[in-house]
Amino acid sequence: MTLSIVLFTSDLRLHDHPPLRAALDGSDAVVPLFVRDEAVAEAGFTAPNRMAFLADCLSDLDAGLRERGGRLVVRSGDVVAEVFKVVAEADADEVHMAAGVSGYAHRREERLRAALEAEGCRLHVHETVVTAVAPGAVTPASSDHFAVFTPYHRQWARQPLRDAAAAPRVVRVPDGVGSEELPARSDVSGVSPGLAAGGETEGRRRVTAWLRSGIGAYEDRHDDLPGDATSRLSPHLHFGTLSPVELVHRSAAAGGAGAEAFVRQLAWRDFHHQVLAVRPEASTADYRTRHDRWRSEDAARDDIEAWREGRTGYPVVDAAMRQLRHEGWMHNRGRLLTASFLVKTLYVDWRVGARHFLSLLVDGDVANNQLNWQWMAGTGTDSRPNRVLNPVTQAKRYDPDGEYVRRWVPELAGLEGRAVHEPWKLQGLDRAAFDYPDPIVELSEGLARFREGRGLTD
Repeated sequence: MTLSIVLFTSDLRLHDHPPLRAALDGSDAVVPLFVRDEAVAEAGFTAPNRMAFLADCLSDLDAGLRERGGRLVVRSGDVVAEVFKVVAEADADEVHMAAGVSGYAHRREERLRAALEAEGCRLHVHETVVTAVAPGAVTPASSDHFAVFTPYHRQWARQPLRDAAAAPRVVRVPDGVGSEELPARSDVSGVSPGLAAGGETEGRRRVTAWLRSGIGAYEDRHDDLPGDATSRLSPHLHFGTLSPVELVHRSAAAGGAGAEAFVRQLAWRDFHHQVLAVRPEASTADYRTRHDRWRSEDAARDDIEAWREGRTGYPVVDAAMRQLRHEGWMHNRGRLLTASFLVKTLYVDWRVGARHFLSLLVDGDVANNQLNWQWMAGTGTDSRPNRVLNPVTQAKRYDPDGEYVRRWVPELAGLEGRAVHEPWKLQGLDRAAFDYPDPIVELSEGLARFREGRGLTD
């Protein structure tokens, strides 16, 4: 009897799962394994929102396996040590897993391969599990990766995608391999009250609804703050409860300008993965330094705290930051506005913002979070590194009637229309009626500080 282990990481699904499909095709039985990696906790990546969402995902994955005659095995500790133990317990011949892109993922793969091969067990690492196109599949003639999105996207769009595989009907798991109890959302403290549910079942339900009634308007409405017209699929892509390959296929089948715009966003996700795959240091260091003289965290402490709490005096910035705290998620336009405000208007190091986002975002991952922050800071792949988003102008454009602000900043609910975006313009008793702070910085002052810090002044 041949037996394989499928090591699940950020691919917590049964549909279109190449490692699981390969293991089932080549073995009589499999052990579906998830290791609660102690290194992730030690690195500070076990944010409550992601741990709660992960618990949902593991519970749903286990339920799906049990429907097919199997079960999920959960262990805790060092990934290599725990996989090695299960290999010995099950007398496994092979281990299958998805390829990762971070520096840690590369080191984990190298350690696993060395440990397993020493015992005659083969490790198979599968591409296009967490991305639609493998990071190294699209490269320019003169470099190991694309540093600009547009030429990357042109080649990415021409890549033939593999077919999406159906979920297996039967998964045979051997007896005798023990498992810890599954984690539960209720065991996690500090979870955002509005955190969405996780799991493949929920992810596929959301995709069906999105393709039916959301994607068609995506091109026109993806920046609509009050309309909430984005897919909200990013947490499911982060945890791999949805296949990006399947999502590209299904979106393309839907057709239209909205689908094209949405697929372009999936290409952006792959773009960031291919950058990080060859430049893992970009998770903490400037991809392209601008020799910034960032304000120190001590000097900017009050401003940073006001930004985190959603009390900057700029209503659209505060609304987005409060949405993040309540839902563990933020609208994509809000992410741009809040990041621009921190790094350009307050002139605070992008790493401060990236760290705060990772502490709350359910979809927070190293590739997309860090590189999007760098894009906005101008130290990443943006071709216009000195762009500054004016929060008032942006608010009037993307929240024209102030609905988004009033939803998340209820103390301003009494202000109608666009007036809600500039409460500091009220006078006397009218201003005193609203318990809301004045702006912590004038926009002109913030712009001047940024330009001086980056050496843009004459």
